[in-house]
Amino acid sequence: MMKKIVITAMAAIVTISAWAQEPKWENLFNGRNLRGWEKLNGTAEYKIEDNAIVGISKMNTPNTFLATKKMYSDFILEFEFKVDDGLNSGVQFRSNSLKDYMNGRVHGYQFEIDPSSRAWTGGIYDEARRGWLYPMNYNPEGQKAFKNGEWNKARIEAIGSTIRTWVNGVPCADLLDNTTMSGFIALQVHSIGKAELEGKTVAWRNIRILTQDLGQFKTPEDNKVKQINAIANTISGREAAEGWKLLWDGKTTNGWRGAKLDNFPEKGWSFENGILKVHKSGGGESTNGGDIVTTRPYKNFILKVDFRITEGANSGIKYFVDTNLNKGEGSAIGCEFQILDDRRHPDAKLGVEGNRTLGSLYDLIPAPKDKPFRGGFFNTAMVVVKGNHVEHWLNGVKIIEYQRNNQMWEALVNYSKYKDWPNFGNAEEGLILLQDHGDEVWFQNIKIKELE
Repeated sequence: MMKKIVITAMAAIVTISAWAQEPKWENLFNGRNLRGWEKLNGTAEYKIEDNAIVGISKMNTPNTFLATKKMYSDFILEFEFKVDDGLNSGVQFRSNSLKDYMNGRVHGYQFEIDPSSRAWTGGIYDEARRGWLYPMNYNPEGQKAFKNGEWNKARIEAIGSTIRTWVNGVPCADLLDNTTMSGFIALQVHSIGKAELEGKTVAWRNIRILTQDLGQFKTPEDNKVKQINAIANTISGREAAEGWKLLWDGKTTNGWRGAKLDNFPEKGWSFENGILKVHKSGGGESTNGGDIVTTRPYKNFILKVDFRITEGANSGIKYFVDTNLNKGEGSAIGCEFQILDDRRHPDAKLGVEGNRTLGSLYDLIPAPKDKPFRGGFFNTAMVVVKGNHVEHWLNGVKIIEYQRNNQMWEALVNYSKYKDWPNFGNAEEGLILLQDHGDEVWFQNIKIKELE
């Protein structure tokens, strides 16, 4: 009996010891030299000073990166950083430099270092690829974490498709993405366009990485931090719990039909690699494949659509659509979140005070000129409908809100191209539409959350 008790006690001690073990950190910088690192792309200088790596900005050079020679997949990375005011920088992770991709240009995830008033330090940027994946306007509390002119502590947890960041212990980004699962770590000295920025510095120290027992040492999930799911055409566990559903599955035409058809158009639209494309056909309104609509109406909802416009393109996302209103030529009738290349398409200069520009409630309410549009990349449009209250959002920023079914709404409609359509925009529910305006536009991540 005594022997059994002793064995049990020893097993308990071993178990406690296993759980109490310290994380096995690996130092990426020895404080003396740059062994294990190599410089890529640019010609900015890196030097060692007071046990820190110091990057020095330089004119007439592209972004310069000091990269680890070793590749990392799942890890927890910690480092301290300090940056001069006016200089933008970042730390790459799961990044690569490949001959067959932009002639070796460094690309991949970047932890943003941003001392400007924008305050996006801790956000996640996809360098030389998709642009912003987690801009910090998604997390206002996280924007307050960075201390200008001081040493700051950063933490990045990249485990599977979950990527999270912290600045000075404050959670910043929470991203789901699986585009690149392995790559190097790199310290960035950003290119500069002004001579007065030459010689400014960004420094890093106490750079260490953990690659073992990550499940034991990862930070518990914080549902208060907004999570962005960048895995195309999927619903995350958190999204499912919140009631989100895909409106397009990324593979079939299920749930969609032509606005003036009983089935999906046989031409003018295609989908490949999870991207739904309306084809270029001369710029005419609904003259090729025609608009497509959902097969059922929606009442109160939050709609998200990722879109990418080609040069000079015009399209739109419509809601409260009634396909019985317009049986003739042209697009189906409904309220429209305008999709437009404002710089190149003539429609941007028509209408009243810019109410035909990107993000506007087309021909009714203009979006602001300084909206956060990212040319050449996918952008996220969001439409929120709660009864008569409607909002337009672009990349996490609210750009329009309005009330319908009132006198002001009627006055707006009567001064627009919709004045001849009875009770325009006042329907309790309607279909959701993607517009064929004869230009190539890409769509993905079309999802909806119905509200009570």
